[in-house]
Amino acid sequence: MKILTANRLTDGEAVWFAADGTWAETIDVAETVGDKAGEARLEAIGKAAYDNNEVVDVNLIDVSVVDGAIQPLRLREVIRAAGPSNRLDLGKQARPAAGAA
Repeated sequence: MKILTANRLTDGEAVWFAADGTWAETIDVAETVGDKAGEARLEAIGKAAYDNNEVVDVNLIDVSVVDGAIQPLRLREVIRAAGPSNRLDLGKQARPAAGAA
């Protein structure tokens, strides 16, 4: 499975393309695709957002879905989704809504 990720151009925040058509700040609402047609559609969405100066560093990334939770397969993406691995008081993981993330 894959999802589309990028960095928001205005502030550099890591974002993920959500099923509702917006760029979300949390990975848990990212739209997942499992076929080449879905990947091509997400790539087109990412290119359009890049061309419109909304996001940069647009990438499709590999994920798995375990018990309904999206989990990136690469450590880089795990860190982007949560925050620094050595400072749990920083990043998305430190936000009150993050809970046990």
